[in-house]
Amino acid sequence: MSGLSSTVKCLVWDLDNTLWKGVLLEDGEVLLDDQVREVIVGLDSRGILQAVASKNHHDHAWERLVALGIAEYFVVARIGWGPKSQSIRQIADELSFAYDTIAFVDDQPAERAEVEFHLPQVRCYPADRIPQLLSLPELTPKAVTVDSRRRRQMYQANLLRQAEQESFTGPSVEFLRSLDLTMQIGRATVEDLSRVEELTLRTSQMNATGVHYSGGDLRALLDDPGHEVLTVTMGDRFGPHGAVGVALLEVGPALWHLKLLATSCRVVSYGAGTTVLNWLIGEAAEAGTHLVADFRPTTRNRIMEVAYRFAGFTDEHCQCRDTLRPADDSDTQRLHLTPGPRPAPATTRLSAVRLAAT
Repeated sequence: MSGLSSTVKCLVWDLDNTLWKGVLLEDGEVLLDDQVREVIVGLDSRGILQAVASKNHHDHAWERLVALGIAEYFVVARIGWGPKSQSIRQIADELSFAYDTIAFVDDQPAERAEVEFHLPQVRCYPADRIPQLLSLPELTPKAVTVDSRRRRQMYQANLLRQAEQESFTGPSVEFLRSLDLTMQIGRATVEDLSRVEELTLRTSQMNATGVHYSGGDLRALLDDPGHEVLTVTMGDRFGPHGAVGVALLEVGPALWHLKLLATSCRVVSYGAGTTVLNWLIGEAAEAGTHLVADFRPTTRNRIMEVAYRFAGFTDEHCQCRDTLRPADDSDTQRLHLTPGPRPAPATTRLSAVRLAAT
């Protein structure tokens, strides 16, 4: 298992003689051990998703999971007669997870061997290790945020959202309006810092600089009256998207310096980055300040430069940039914009803190 990701994002369960005691098609009645229930609930509270890969009759097995009161904990269930490796591959692809973030627990050595052969990146555990699962480092995230604790609900809502989008026949803008999207932009609190740090670390495509800010860095900015640490959360009629963005802004009487803007790839199609930029530009216009945004190209964030340019940021020289401390990295570009009023978002109800009044 060398080279595997340090943290498991999804644990896939076999059913017969693994998740429950007994073989459903032979015994009819199967039982759930209290220790297994404790593991399921414990992993869920840590933000680790769970799924099922079982050779069983689908409807019968799912009915039993419902009767045991645990069906809601599984975001995907592949119950049928195909190879377990195929089921696990489908689960990973549906969740858009790399195979080395998936783990599998099964009582049968032959089933584990089949998965290990076809998907060597997937961790495989025998059923007798279930009592130790909550103590394993790969199943113990460094930090558990508010979003972590409701990750399952967010993924379940997203699956419903995707299914509705696939069946929607109108223009994409009408689908966005049908979602009843909401966005909240507010000042971060100490409790938000672990999620903010995670966003700066894990968001790559929609990250303007690719710079990771540690919890200590963020706390220092939070305590600095010259900086704003802003969080972006979203939701819709299906449920919460959670924290989807962060902006780090240095504020002054004549210049606001946007040091970082990062938004989750999950909300790119909803125009989240554009909504945040337009709001910020409007706030700067009301405050009568110029805006300078840092952009540092990486192998993955070209889309952020396009977003900045489309919003009106340019390479034009302005004396306001001369007041800034030189960038720490020679690759960092300083893009300038003289703000003006921006229209309200067309498909999102926005609620945001007022920066211009501070």
